Amino acid sequence: MITTLLGYVPEEPGARGELLAADCPSRDVMQHVTGRWGVMVLLVLLKGTHRFSELRRSIGGVSEKMLAQTLQALEGDGFVLRTSHPEMPPRVEYRLSPMGIEVAQMVEALADWIEGSLPRILRHRAQAAAGA
Repeated sequence: MITTLLGYVPEEPGARGELLAADCPSRDVMQHVTGRWGVMVLLVLLKGTHRFSELRRSIGGVSEKMLAQTLQALEGDGFVLRTSHPEMPPRVEYRLSPMGIEVAQMVEALADWIEGSLPRILRHRAQAAAGA
């Protein structure tokens, strides 16, 4: 096994990550994609290119700092493309890369299932709370 400052690196090109391995960087990617703000950024960008302020308005409750950190993490993983236009005032746009579209579609399917199943989930929560 090869290790770097970042930790685990698959030995062969094309080798899969091992999410259950403590030192595998796939855990970081999973956190970036499935974290609270990562999911929402991916869902909004799946609809098209957005400026930072548009993203912030679209995602209720996200702070400027958390949105910036989330975008940087997703950009670092290759899911988000950032385009800076040399204008005054500066204009920066974000969109999904082809790999970002792939992962966003998977996240969208999960989010859709959660939203569609929410009544069942909430009933289960209420029953569990009543039985506790």
